[in-house]
Amino acid sequence: MVGMVVVSHSKLLAEGVVEVARMMANEVPIAAAGGLDDGSPGTSFRKIIAAVQKVHSKDGVAILIDVGSAFLTSEMAIETLKLGNVKILDCPLVEGAIVAAVASRCGNSLKEIARKVDESRNFKKI
Repeated sequence: MVGMVVVSHSKLLAEGVVEVARMMANEVPIAAAGGLDDGSPGTSFRKIIAAVQKVHSKDGVAILIDVGSAFLTSEMAIETLKLGNVKILDCPLVEGAIVAAVASRCGNSLKEIARKVDESRNFKKI
């Protein structure tokens, strides 16, 4: 299965998104990387590296981000790790995480998951 990392400026937000995604697909390896190492808001290179390493497999890792430095820090982590098959997905964080988790549980490839979460941008809630 494709692993997932949720990167947010908020530790609580990252953990909450992981909690919701696990409700839909508990078998999928998912890790939260939220907040700085001291608990303050921000994105931690060290936390992202550790989270990617924790969930990485031959199937790859989907990184879901909130905004701004979450992208830049995740990109630096990918370049540093050089694991291959790790991709930052541009999608709504909660909806994308749910779609990615279910798609991973169903055996979709990282490329297929990226396509599916891109579609989550247009989900209607009402």
